[in-house]
Amino acid sequence: MHGLGTAAALPRGSIASLEARLATFFRAAGIEAMLAGALPFDRSADDCLWQARRVVRTAPPKQGMPCAATDAAWQLSHAPDAAGYEAAVRRALDLMAAEAGTAGGLEKIVLSRSLVTTAERDIDVAALFRRLAADPAATAFLVPLPERGGVPRVMAGATPELLVAKAGRRVSSHPLAGSARRRADLAEDAAVAARLAASDKDRQEHGIVAEFILDTLAPFCRRLFRPQGMALASTATMWHLGTRIEGELKDPEVPAAVLAAALHPTPAVCGVPREKAARHIGSLEGYARDFYAGAVGWCDGRGDGAWYVTIRCAEISGRQARLYAGAGIVPGSDPRAEAEETAAKYAALLTALGIPPLGEERS
Repeated sequence: MHGLGTAAALPRGSIASLEARLATFFRAAGIEAMLAGALPFDRSADDCLWQARRVVRTAPPKQGMPCAATDAAWQLSHAPDAAGYEAAVRRALDLMAAEAGTAGGLEKIVLSRSLVTTAERDIDVAALFRRLAADPAATAFLVPLPERGGVPRVMAGATPELLVAKAGRRVSSHPLAGSARRRADLAEDAAVAARLAASDKDRQEHGIVAEFILDTLAPFCRRLFRPQGMALASTATMWHLGTRIEGELKDPEVPAAVLAAALHPTPAVCGVPREKAARHIGSLEGYARDFYAGAVGWCDGRGDGAWYVTIRCAEISGRQARLYAGAGIVPGSDPRAEAEETAAKYAALLTALGIPPLGEERS
């Protein structure tokens, strides 16, 4: 689905005012109108939603486009590097250990890092989007963001994680947590998947997310269930543990964006307890996530829509792309393994940009 042009912008505001702003907008625009855009990671920050002049429904390309750039055309800068990220993970583990067994203690936190890439010329975001859309297991997106310092910017990515979709009374979600890098060798790849499926640490991490989704959606639903339970899911570059959740809403008119606002941010990108994890993320990561780990999607005047977690993404501005990747930290997490997981999660964006996947970051 492509929204072309901007007919109107929803007045910006935080999640707290989203439902009221949506109601005002659709009363004036009608049920056929559609809003699309992005919610930021920080629930108190302003969102970015707009009405497209024209909506085009198109199928993704069957194969990727060749990548024109090479690693020689780019400058790369880690923020932080692997050693710095591992240090942040150790600090998070210390926090969890200190609060273990206490009411409201930190149980899980998702820590991210970023990779800033600079090209010799402006990045072709349309070509980047087409390459990202080649993976049928992910949903590609290209969302214009508010200008920063008068400079245009967009968020581009290919997310495998459905936050929430709603059609009439039907509601669904597909949370992912617990990940491993895929391998080119089929036998090695199968072994990686089997280890992930059997990993107590990853199953615990995933269970926290799935239960949060179920608990948050339950007040909205007359029925809510997991058809298959926890199962493996994959993209072209990563294995994940996923749980498909389906339900029937009590009120068919509750907007998809309101459901997304209730769920966001899930423990897949934040942690448990949510507010405490969000505070620690700000101090441990050392940068503002802005729209990374937020949500991208659309909703219409009937309340239907679909929202996806803003991961496997990059903020693009001119010649620069800032890639983001995160990993869930729970007691028992290994700092080096978590750093390697974040590096692996850059792969889809790096490949689409024409940059070889990262190798060993240590000297």
